[in-house]
Amino acid sequence: MSPKTSKSHGDPRREDLRRFGERVREQRRQRGMTQEALAEALDLSVAYVSLIERGGRNPPYTTVVAIARALGVATSVMVEGE
Repeated sequence: MSPKTSKSHGDPRREDLRRFGERVREQRRQRGMTQEALAEALDLSVAYVSLIERGGRNPPYTTVVAIARALGVATSVMVEGE
């Protein structure tokens, strides 16, 4: 497998997921929400929210939109940052 197709630590997609997770955590904390409260608002498990925040999951678009709504921010803020 060539370096371009491997899921190495340098994979730009992994970096995108890590940054997305950081934005989720930052926005959640700014609102004084716990992971539990966000998970409940999204009807997701706390474990899944935690994995998203650590960049360990690639949530579907509908979940990204739901996260943004639950946090009261534009989807673009979650995807691209401010």
